[in-house]
Amino acid sequence: MQTSLKTRRPPAAPYPALKGQAMEKYMCYGALGVAGLMAVVFGIDLVVGIPFGGSKGFLFADVLGLIASGLVGFLGFNAMQDLK
Repeated sequence: MQTSLKTRRPPAAPYPALKGQAMEKYMCYGALGVAGLMAVVFGIDLVVGIPFGGSKGFLFADVLGLIASGLVGFLGFNAMQDLK
């Protein structure tokens, strides 16, 4: 017995896909987590000079990294407020 492609169903996924509000909420949490990690790494490099060497040439990159992490954090927080 042969089945056509239209009637055959794909196998069920072991984990259901997140859609809608749940996925958007996790994306906001992910953006906040990445922003926090970026702020910690660039802040430590600015103060102590450990991850990237902390040379004077990296001062500009550290400041821009902190600004970028603040911007990503603000956007993640703002998007989370829109979901409520």
